[in-house]
Amino acid sequence: MATFLYRLGRFSFRRRRLVALLWVVILAACAFAAAKAPTAAEDGFSMPGTESQKAFDLLDQRFPGGNSNTADARIVFVAPKGQKVTAAANKAAVEKIVANVASGSQVKGALNPFDVAGAVSKDGTTAYSTISYDVQSIDLTDATTKALEDAAKEGRDAGLTVELGGSALVPDGELGGTTELVGVAAAAVVLLITFGSLAAAGLPLLTAIVGIGVGVASIVALGMSTTTTTLALMLGLAVGIDYALFIVSRYRTERADGHSAEEAVARAVGTAGSAVVFAGLTVVIALAGLSVVGIPVLTKMGLAAAGTVVIAVLVAITLLPALLGFFQKAVLSRTERRAGSGARGRQRARGGAVSGAAGSAGSAKPNMGTRWARFVIRRPLAVLVLGVLGLGLISVPALDLQLGMPGDESKPTSTTQRRAYDALADGFGPGFNGPLTVVVDAKGSDGPKAAAAQAAKQLSATDGIVAVTPPAFNEAGDTAVLTAVPATGPSSSDTTDLVHTIRDEAGGLKSQTGATMLVTGTTAVNVDVSQKLDDALAPYLTLVVGLAFLLLMIVFRSLLVPLKAALGFLLSVTASFGVIVAVFQWGWLADVLGVEQTGPVMSITPIFLIGVVFGLAMDYEVFLVTRMREAYVHGERPGEAIVAGFRHSARVVVAAAVIMIAVFAGFIGMNESMIKMMGLGLASAVFFDAFVVRMTIVPAVLALLGHRAWWLPRWLEKVVPQVDVEGEKLTHGGPAAAPVAEPDPDPVRV
Repeated sequence: MATFLYRLGRFSFRRRRLVALLWVVILAACAFAAAKAPTAAEDGFSMPGTESQKAFDLLDQRFPGGNSNTADARIVFVAPKGQKVTAAANKAAVEKIVANVASGSQVKGALNPFDVAGAVSKDGTTAYSTISYDVQSIDLTDATTKALEDAAKEGRDAGLTVELGGSALVPDGELGGTTELVGVAAAAVVLLITFGSLAAAGLPLLTAIVGIGVGVASIVALGMSTTTTTLALMLGLAVGIDYALFIVSRYRTERADGHSAEEAVARAVGTAGSAVVFAGLTVVIALAGLSVVGIPVLTKMGLAAAGTVVIAVLVAITLLPALLGFFQKAVLSRTERRAGSGARGRQRARGGAVSGAAGSAGSAKPNMGTRWARFVIRRPLAVLVLGVLGLGLISVPALDLQLGMPGDESKPTSTTQRRAYDALADGFGPGFNGPLTVVVDAKGSDGPKAAAAQAAKQLSATDGIVAVTPPAFNEAGDTAVLTAVPATGPSSSDTTDLVHTIRDEAGGLKSQTGATMLVTGTTAVNVDVSQKLDDALAPYLTLVVGLAFLLLMIVFRSLLVPLKAALGFLLSVTASFGVIVAVFQWGWLADVLGVEQTGPVMSITPIFLIGVVFGLAMDYEVFLVTRMREAYVHGERPGEAIVAGFRHSARVVVAAAVIMIAVFAGFIGMNESMIKMMGLGLASAVFFDAFVVRMTIVPAVLALLGHRAWWLPRWLEKVVPQVDVEGEKLTHGGPAAAPVAEPDPDPVRV
């Protein structure tokens, strides 16, 4: 691998204009395709094979005129304080508004709340109208959505409080915001401090922008949702900066060792680029593996994010070497540029095979990384116990992890959807926002009407249900639909228990009447998705940890190093779960972070975090421990190998972690609940993994293990393939001679 990447890096350097032009063309083509793509629909949480999905499919089959996928809207009217919505003036205003909306070209029906039983609250203060459309939400025209907004404005002008809800209100896509720009700015500052050069700090940002530009534009062109696109943006930006950071850092090291610009680029791509490819591969495998869960939305998110990471890797090993050809000396610090080739030659003579991670880091002068490593290896047991106990304490809230699919109740109170949700809950009870749709398939029953009546009676007698609508039959008279209103909200655990209770009682109805009863609706779908993900969490975690063990065993040719890495990953991810539960479920620091409604953690969050954190954790493991192994195989004692690894890599790993934390933390300020949760989870996971696990627990464990850390049974040595991540072949006579640096043409100087 190292030899191939060495040649690729040299080719990109020599043909830098061609390579740069090719990436510009690719970016322009993807941007053009994205501009021509239609607006993407928001992902639903349907899942083939579940009872709720079977019920939806049955409804589409037996009620062909009522497609369950078409858009709908709900207009909620609240009378002024001290008045009733049924008062003459208020009633006239409501009826006029509903009539205006009903005249829309895409409107299939608009129910007058005064003609429908149960559409006016018992106290007469609240009413709602349900608007159904004959197209999906993605196909609604601007005129149709504007008609809803005009209806709300008209009602407010009449003195009513009017709010809107339903799938017809497609939220504006958020692909970033002010807080995300702050994250990028923080990354730029960290890069500038790390490298001491504007060019060196700017190249990782530039290549990351190109990578996410190609990746996100491709996702938009494929018609994926805003949520999927934003998560891909989040990951692509973070890994894009980090991967470029490691390669630029290694380039500066090779220049400090006296190599020419071309040779330094080739060696940087062959060594650090090998680690980038491996680290990117782990992220891609973990994300693509999410497709085995069997949930379409999770598959889309995983594949989209994985594709963006692939692009980030390709940019790092092709475009970045080309750009380094344009900024051969500009990426060096002022000190290095002044030092000249003579000083670099002297450094090469004494630097040896193990070189520094940033500029002149190859010198023997102790840095912060060296001092921290020596501190840890002097008292490894105490450091290990303290680190494990600390992460264990932070993980305690994860024991109370409750999964669910938050809806409009989790949106900010500044949105009309949230205010509509609250108004309906106040007027009709919390369960009104999450009604259960019960489908009675009486095709195999001798008396379909009697079976449906029995189902309604059974539902009415069930604890936790406050209202049941009369059965509504299809034209064939063999299928009925009932709506059951729970006493509790859609995200309540009591509602989840109620869904399971109704399904358990369905067997009794079938034995008595021969009819099958299925429970569906948004609430039931969320219950099914949450249950499926909950069941898949442990197997997927086992798969990811097993994969980590095998891959790291190949890279480090050791049994204990990958075992330690996998266990450290578990510590990081469980601690991040603890943070998420404490904030989003318990409400700790909720006001500070802008969390307006606590409740169950979004179901897809844990399993998605596991996939992402696994890949990011392996990034730091590879970049830090490969330096330790490189020193060990060159004859250093275990303790000194640890110190050498920290001396050469700690500064860059810390910079990379801080950049990722800044980028992920930027998404905490976004309105979308899922994005906010992912941002906090990933930021905390990177912090725990980089600073507590990789920088503290890892050296402590390696110090305690000593030589045993690098042990591999002889029979395994014959089986495990050789993967030259450290670039050993390049160190001992690579594919080309390594000339000492000569005066290089430098097209761009900073």
